[in-house]
Amino acid sequence: MSEYHTSVLLDESVSALVDSTDGVYADATFGGGGHTAEILSRLSHNGRVLAFDRDMDAIGNRIDDSRLTLIRSDFRWIHNHVLHQGYRKGIDGVLADLGVSSHQFDTAERGFSFRYEAPLDMRMNQEAERTAADIINSYEQEDLEKILRLYGEVDNSRRLAQMICKAREVSPIETTTQLGKAIESALPKFAEHKFLAKVYQALRIEVNQEMRSLEKFLSGAAESLKPGGRLVVITYHSLEDRMVKNFIKAGNIEGKVEKDFYGNSKAPLKAVNRKPILPEESEIAANTRARSAKLRIAVKEEQ
Repeated sequence: MSEYHTSVLLDESVSALVDSTDGVYADATFGGGGHTAEILSRLSHNGRVLAFDRDMDAIGNRIDDSRLTLIRSDFRWIHNHVLHQGYRKGIDGVLADLGVSSHQFDTAERGFSFRYEAPLDMRMNQEAERTAADIINSYEQEDLEKILRLYGEVDNSRRLAQMICKAREVSPIETTTQLGKAIESALPKFAEHKFLAKVYQALRIEVNQEMRSLEKFLSGAAESLKPGGRLVVITYHSLEDRMVKNFIKAGNIEGKVEKDFYGNSKAPLKAVNRKPILPEESEIAANTRARSAKLRIAVKEEQ
């Protein structure tokens, strides 16, 4: 499993999640199975784990343990599956690690990384229809500019969208190399990799509809928890972290607090840690992909 992906904030996240050895927990982002394995190690024979992933490569990491139910699904449907599995009174905790797995980044043909010559794919569900190449070659200029600005926080997103549209008039942009050449003159000197990472992040988020999935997941996770159950989420970029922070605060991704007749917040969750937990320097040294991780913990309010 370590070759597939090294789990980030492993002890911190699972310690925040598991407070009952007989509990039922969900790992909403199974990936290499690291978090799931750690959860299982802390449960008795009565404990149970529901794990989710939409990537067939991840499903191949199935752990042979009768206490585990591994479901191939987008985590946005978590509440449906929790009900389908018979936990109508809710479960004890939900964990989600929102990062892209090392395996996805390092498998060239998946197209997640600009480091390799590969088709512009970026689908987490390999059976989904739309690829990054489809977006690059079919979106209107203003739509490309919007996703680069919103999802990648790319500074010169308008110019970049113009360059892409101009290049695709000559020939379709189908590969990572072709995209790199199309926007080459816009890359800032000495910061090319950081800039390209933002571009690829924006495309990946759009391909996989990550923000919509995250919004639905947060609502579904809150519905799935018993009173006192915990939501534990690891984020990696400011957009998703803001969404998680706002949902914990207000019960919606805008962060708008709504109150009942008595002035009490309607938010279903309450933050356990006011500030996010960050990886130790030793973890970052051992796994550089942990450097931007933030861990947020919330508990479901008693009804």
